[in-house]
Amino acid sequence: MLKRYLQRAPDSVFILFATLSAFGAYFCMYAFRKPFTVATYEGIGFWGDELAYKSALVISQVVGYALSKFIGIKVISELKSHYRVVLFLLLIGLAEVALLLFAIVPAPWNVILMLFNGLPLGMIWGIVFSYLEGRRFTEILGAGLSTSFIIASGAVKSIGQWLMLHFGVSEFWMPAVTGAIFILPLLLFAFLLEQIPPPTQEDIDLRTERKPMTGQERVRLFRNYAPGLVLLIAFYTLLTAYRDFRDNFAAEIWSALGFDGKPYIFTASETPIALLVLLMVGATMWVKDNRRALRVYLWLILGGAVLVGASTLLFSNGILNGALWMVLVGLGLYMAYILYNCILFDRMIAAFRYKSNAGFLIYVADAFGYLGSVAILFFKDFGRPNLSWIEFFTQASYMLAVGGVLLLISAIWYFSRRVEPTGRHY
Repeated sequence: MLKRYLQRAPDSVFILFATLSAFGAYFCMYAFRKPFTVATYEGIGFWGDELAYKSALVISQVVGYALSKFIGIKVISELKSHYRVVLFLLLIGLAEVALLLFAIVPAPWNVILMLFNGLPLGMIWGIVFSYLEGRRFTEILGAGLSTSFIIASGAVKSIGQWLMLHFGVSEFWMPAVTGAIFILPLLLFAFLLEQIPPPTQEDIDLRTERKPMTGQERVRLFRNYAPGLVLLIAFYTLLTAYRDFRDNFAAEIWSALGFDGKPYIFTASETPIALLVLLMVGATMWVKDNRRALRVYLWLILGGAVLVGASTLLFSNGILNGALWMVLVGLGLYMAYILYNCILFDRMIAAFRYKSNAGFLIYVADAFGYLGSVAILFFKDFGRPNLSWIEFFTQASYMLAVGGVLLLISAIWYFSRRVEPTGRHY
């Protein structure tokens, strides 16, 4: 009944319902993924004390997440709509089981369980976004969905730290307890997702039909636009590694900036970023021409890289304080990251007029992005172990900015020549 109503409902009602449903579902997923990162797990060694225990946990989960992205290239691109909610709930359930076992198995042997926590969660984004792609409102829907992981990352860390500070929950049980708190909301939002009706004929006419892809179709699509896609994926690899490092070690970075033991900072710093990015991305919905929209997105991504570099330069020279610096680099980071995760590839497919789905390109980019995340974690712990959190994060910010400018200018040049104003490709 609800689905039939939404098919006839005003656009504003549909947008609000779909956005809140997707936002809530992905927000709940973060409760099973990120709370453990707020704990410091001090005094526990791993690998002969050469690798910090928390770093081992982060690396283990990110490896699982990266493997999930490679698996998702096939699973998400071929996923049929009637299997989505079952797969969604199964994957979340497996992640919570891994957290329960993490609390039971003694350290450091429980490190491997974080891999099994990350392995199912890497496919959740593709499932949730599949409810939203290929619509004339995908920009605003995707922007609303994407703000979930900006806000959720800080919020679930605040909840995790709150549980430890005020309820005496141990560092090992805290991740599973935080996840358990969100089980009932997760079931509600999964039900609401299922009520979102499929794209209308008008959506299909404007944004191209979306459908499951075969292996041959995936190879053909990538081969047709390989140079530009390689440039975009190369930058996304840097971007994901940078974003994941900032996210996983936010507690250590904020502590070094003088905000130790203040749970509110994780939510307070990310909320304005989420609102600004939501407004920016949502506004691009009014760019109707798919080719022009693609160029706008690429320039916005480039602007995000420049903002990261410029704000870091000002911080290094004492012009910006640490809190404002973290907000500005977060804004620049998410200006780029959200566009990649929700609408860049969606509009690209529309510009190509290629019957496929955005999940394939998102998961190709994510797979290599999380390989980069694993690489930067190993580099920090083995290549530059004595470098402070602030020094390492500063150097990573400069690397992202310089790499972004070079790669994105090249990508802008390629796609400006590859797609005609009418949206035809040659």
